[in-house]
Amino acid sequence: MDHFARLGFAPVFRLDEAELEQRFRRLQSAVHPDRFATGSEVDRRLALKLAADGNEAYRILRQPTQRAAYLCELRGVDVEAQTNTALAPAFLEAQMHWRERLDEAASLDDADRRPALLALKRELEATIAASRDRIATLIDDQGDMKKAAAETRELMFYDKLGESLKQIEARTAKGGR
Repeated sequence: MDHFARLGFAPVFRLDEAELEQRFRRLQSAVHPDRFATGSEVDRRLALKLAADGNEAYRILRQPTQRAAYLCELRGVDVEAQTNTALAPAFLEAQMHWRERLDEAASLDDADRRPALLALKRELEATIAASRDRIATLIDDQGDMKKAAAETRELMFYDKLGESLKQIEARTAKGGR
């Protein structure tokens, strides 16, 4: 059973996140190992397995990048995140530009750093949203998994950039650089 079926969804990129949360909670309530504490050893093990499988399904499906990669793999296309470095030169150049801007913002004094980081964050959020929209169209509407896998690899770069930005924001909030 795949992660989508485990939580009662069709295998699509566009998921209602509130519905995903509700279905996960219902599943966990139904199979929580504590409910089977007085049951047989088989029942306890099965409940534990179902709860663990539900946790894994929820962890993958709630994160759009992981959900996209999982869908690609379900449909026979490996995203090859660790091995495929064939990214468009324009994308790689844009990544270098993002990194330079992030480094620049991090080096500013506190009064200038916060607005620079906020501007970068807003731009990055818009870029990520556009990438997710393209992935949704490629997977759900066109079924073009090869292009979806390439777009997912790019989205992984944006996610890493977002993590770097969060780290700088956290250091800034603590009064550091």
